[in-house]
Amino acid sequence: MHGTMMDYQLTLPHLLERARLLFGSSEIVTRLPDKSLHRHTYADFCRRTTALAAALQRLDLKAGDRVATLMWNHYAHLEAYFAIPCAGAVVHTLNLRLHPDEIGYIAAHAGDRYLIVDDVLLPLYEQFRRHIAFEHVIVVPLTGRTVAEPFLDYEKVLGGAPAFVPPCIAESDAAGMCYTSGTTGRPKGVVYTHRSIVLHSMATSTIDYLGIANRDAVCPVVPMFHANGWGLPHSSVMAGSKIVMPGPHLDGASMLDLFEREQVTVSAGVPTVWLSMLQALGDAGRPPRFAPGLRLICGGAAAPESMIRAYDRLGLRVIHGWGMTETSPVGTVNYAKRGVPELDEDARYALQTRQGVPLPFFEIRAVGADGVVPWDGAAIGELQVRGPWVASGYYRPDDPVSQWTADGWFCTGDIVNIDRHGYMRIVDRSKDLVKSGGEWISSLELENVLMAHEAVQEAAVVGVAHARWGERPLAVIVLKPGAAADAETLRAHLAPRVARHCVPDAFVFVPEIPRTATGKTLKTALRERYRAFYTGEGAA
Repeated sequence: MHGTMMDYQLTLPHLLERARLLFGSSEIVTRLPDKSLHRHTYADFCRRTTALAAALQRLDLKAGDRVATLMWNHYAHLEAYFAIPCAGAVVHTLNLRLHPDEIGYIAAHAGDRYLIVDDVLLPLYEQFRRHIAFEHVIVVPLTGRTVAEPFLDYEKVLGGAPAFVPPCIAESDAAGMCYTSGTTGRPKGVVYTHRSIVLHSMATSTIDYLGIANRDAVCPVVPMFHANGWGLPHSSVMAGSKIVMPGPHLDGASMLDLFEREQVTVSAGVPTVWLSMLQALGDAGRPPRFAPGLRLICGGAAAPESMIRAYDRLGLRVIHGWGMTETSPVGTVNYAKRGVPELDEDARYALQTRQGVPLPFFEIRAVGADGVVPWDGAAIGELQVRGPWVASGYYRPDDPVSQWTADGWFCTGDIVNIDRHGYMRIVDRSKDLVKSGGEWISSLELENVLMAHEAVQEAAVVGVAHARWGERPLAVIVLKPGAAADAETLRAHLAPRVARHCVPDAFVFVPEIPRTATGKTLKTALRERYRAFYTGEGAA
């Protein structure tokens, strides 16, 4: 028997119209560059978004054209997130933290026709404009300064927009585009369809996962230029949540103030953001005035157990997850699942440091040298994933080597194990494992244990060439302000917690650890900086 159902297209115009009809009074709050707060409603957002879509049509925007954004998280970026795909084009978020030459390369590789840029970021634009000639550059006057020719003033563009004529959009049409961080070669373009974005929004919003709800006040600290802002701009609009945008102010003290002032109930960022806010809480010297039940989504790098415990003591829930640019990005989220035996405190926190279980319709497996490994919490292999919001290839790939299997699994490069309950743990990136005397050592495990020491603010472990063992781990440490610890102290801390051969031979204390544009530890820089550390000492 064959069923018949309406062929309803899953597209972003539906989410925009839903917001207009149901959530007109919901609020969108933005912290501007001068730290003042800009407020308007979903009714304003929908009207302005439609005007931007119409204005782009008047500027000869065609179906499939790429419109680049170079913007912080704020109300106008949210408008672009919806206006560009609702006009039938592709919103391409440029990572403003990259080197200007790399931004220029990415914009040229994507073939971007137009650029929407914050006025405070025009100096950055000037540094890469020689790489690409945009047909139109639209400037958002966040500071109120005059926008001079040849640039177009964003507000004037909206004010003079004609009536919007909605194009015919299929769910398989491209809606968004983002490039990978390029830590292992040239950045690669990933294209998101309307369908993949809608399904990702629905799946992440389920209550066991991110649970984005109408009653929430959502603050995407994760940049909107980083893998769709982890889907929060789309899922928040779908739910009609209050949206609180931090603008360019992402330091711990600014986040603490914004969270308390606007009573944020859910936010998302990399571990460094939440470590920074912990520091701000300590500096404030008073109990926080957070909204009850505040949830902090943590991804981009492993959440240290010490950080999860610290927020628990404040009554806040850290939601640990995993994803990649290629997975839209959320693939797994950690939550307390029925059927897991009662655990003591240490075991419970150990479970919370796992990256979690896959979302509905998102499949995971670990593949070793002899094939798919069992879900026993011990056997390791490379994580492979597939699902309706996992990319099936890169845009105009430069590398002929595919990261996809013949049957459609994406090979992530993460080395993982999966326990019998389906909780996945990233052991390390394949390139970050340390192979010492034939034994694999997880740099990630060592970093988590080191960060549990009360004096350690951050830790990074890299493999360094060694004459006898091939490689040995080297620990690079940032101490907390005013704290003291030496190599012997940290060795003593590690000794009862990790195997003897895993303890680093040396510890280097530095004021800061280099980071990628998305806040991850830049281990390539550390490996280069310390590549002769052991061999130069004549270690044997």
